[in-house]
Amino acid sequence: MEIREANKEDIPFIEDILKENNLPYKDVASKVNCFFIGHIKNKPIGIGGIEIYGDYGLLRSLVIIDSFRKKGYGKALCHKIIEYAKEKGVKEIYLLTTTAKGFFEKIGFEEVNRSIAPTPIQNTTEFKYSCPSTAICMRISLIR
Repeated sequence: MEIREANKEDIPFIEDILKENNLPYKDVASKVNCFFIGHIKNKPIGIGGIEIYGDYGLLRSLVIIDSFRKKGYGKALCHKIIEYAKEKGVKEIYLLTTTAKGFFEKIGFEEVNRSIAPTPIQNTTEFKYSCPSTAICMRISLIR
């Protein structure tokens, strides 16, 4: 799988895959520059994004098309996003999930109380409006 930064031509694919997986999609057009596309032979198979707020990042919407799941593509895409965040000086990444806690634990994320997320993360659209209050908050430190 090759991974590249998304562009405006990717918006329909990103929105469609998010809708299909019941994930927030309404702000994709305004935040397309925070997404990455995983593809095989120029066929997009997955997406993931990170919003960066200084020292903090919000991982959002990591999704692989059903027929390509359980083959390591999600893990590879997540690691690419983490490496990108490190290059940008991010010290901690947060996320909200209702279905993928186990997946993210294997990557190194830990469950944390939502209230400890830094203010810039708590003020994101995902935290305030898009994700349910029942979503699990997770964090990974990039400082080792």
